Amino acid sequence: MNKKNLPVEFVYQLFALIIAIIIVHAFYVSVVRPTAAEIIERQNMEAAADPDYVRERSAWVLIKDLEQESCFILMFWALAIMGYKAVKLSRERRLLEVDLVQVPEGMRILPEDTREFARRVQGLEDGQRQMLLPRALMNALRRFGTTRSIQDVSSSTHTICESEAERLESELSMIRYISWAIPSIGFIGTVRGIGEALAQADKAVKGDIAGVTQSLGVAFNSTFIALLISIFLMFLVHQLQLMQERLVYDSENYCDDKVIRHMKVD
Repeated sequence: MNKKNLPVEFVYQLFALIIAIIIVHAFYVSVVRPTAAEIIERQNMEAAADPDYVRERSAWVLIKDLEQESCFILMFWALAIMGYKAVKLSRERRLLEVDLVQVPEGMRILPEDTREFARRVQGLEDGQRQMLLPRALMNALRRFGTTRSIQDVSSSTHTICESEAERLESELSMIRYISWAIPSIGFIGTVRGIGEALAQADKAVKGDIAGVTQSLGVAFNSTFIALLISIFLMFLVHQLQLMQERLVYDSENYCDDKVIRHMKVD
């Protein structure tokens, strides 16, 4: 919102990443990889005993590799960032339900009255005064008191809301980068798996294809999980962007309906 809040959000994102790494890695070490290793060992024994045995696809085996772990870490990090932004947006939306200026229907706001109405907005808490709606209202009242031009007030209010929309859009760049990085990590797993499979081609020629199939499993599983996570994250990103756009649009309409339409120049 302002420079004072930037370090808070940065610290939050940093700790969210650290916590995501710790929790996901601990879960992988204690649950995912031991369970996957047990399933693979059991399937190998059954395949050795029965030539017609068909291996079942297990979710634990699908997510056991390093690339999938990295994708889940990034997913939870992105979810934490989006949750933080969604909470901030919901707080701002709550102000839209409050009549901050309190102009009775039929009453007109003259340029001489702007200070009185501005004091009501200034009475908000420090954190609330930095939100979009109070800033837009304060700008409208001050501009009207200074320029005595309703057209100028309307234009400046639109400019503030437009710049806020651009700022909110730019703040989604980190989340979009994470959503792009997750499929890229999946493709890295694909390259790694195919490379390992090619390195064991000589064994496959001799009839031992276990290593090749396991490496190919790494290749396809990593991309499969990464794409699923990316699809899920991009859906949430678009929902968050929709919330931001609605906040800006509703804030501008609030200013028009509650303040600007009541203004009158003698």
